[in-house]
Amino acid sequence: MSEAPTEVVPDGQKPETEARKPEVTRLVLARHAVTAQTGPMLTGRAPGVDLSDEGRRQADALAERLANHPVAVVYASPIERTTQTAQAVAARHGLPVEALPGVIEADYGEWTGGKIADLAKTDLWKTVQRAPSRARFPGGESLSEMQSRMVSALEAVVADHAGELIVVVSHADPIKAAIAHYTGVHLDLFQRIVVSPASVTAFAFTGHGVAMLKCNDTGTLDELAPPPPESGAGATVAETEPEKAAAGHA
Repeated sequence: MSEAPTEVVPDGQKPETEARKPEVTRLVLARHAVTAQTGPMLTGRAPGVDLSDEGRRQADALAERLANHPVAVVYASPIERTTQTAQAVAARHGLPVEALPGVIEADYGEWTGGKIADLAKTDLWKTVQRAPSRARFPGGESLSEMQSRMVSALEAVVADHAGELIVVVSHADPIKAAIAHYTGVHLDLFQRIVVSPASVTAFAFTGHGVAMLKCNDTGTLDELAPPPPESGAGATVAETEPEKAAAGHA
């Protein structure tokens, strides 16, 4: 039997048959830092709510954690507390903050500005906690609608910044909804996910799938560093995990 012909390629080029590593896009979802109303009140989209002194310290700490990473672009929900958190991050990289309406807080409608203790006594609150996919806020949007426009906005920025490190500053419920989507968890279970103020949740996107690298994290972000050129066997989590996820939820 004759041997198959050896593929001849110009010097310095790789054969077309050699496997190519998928391009990795890293998406960092950061929740805004705290305000004086964080906790007792459902602030929602109410205007004029700024970071507290503690919130500004949290935003600076978030910025420090991301300072040594190659952040290409910083987006934020167009609300004061998210924009202010994003500005702390963007300043370390000499970048502007770009408004991204699709990642804005859920429209809580008539619930906006309400006290959590009072809202928790309503039947709708029970639906929000137990079957959120069926919940619609009076005069506002449904949680399903919130998840849909959040994911659509994220998919758009990932497409626009392929191969880069993107930071998006948003809110707890939209980030939880995005985590549920990308990990294949039904929206009715998203209340089991915790997203703390100024925390980081990170994903690696390739054409083959999506992998979650971090969730509700306030520690080191070393996993977000790009791999060294031609790293070979020393592949990072960001390179290998999306491949494992390819057969799962993309």
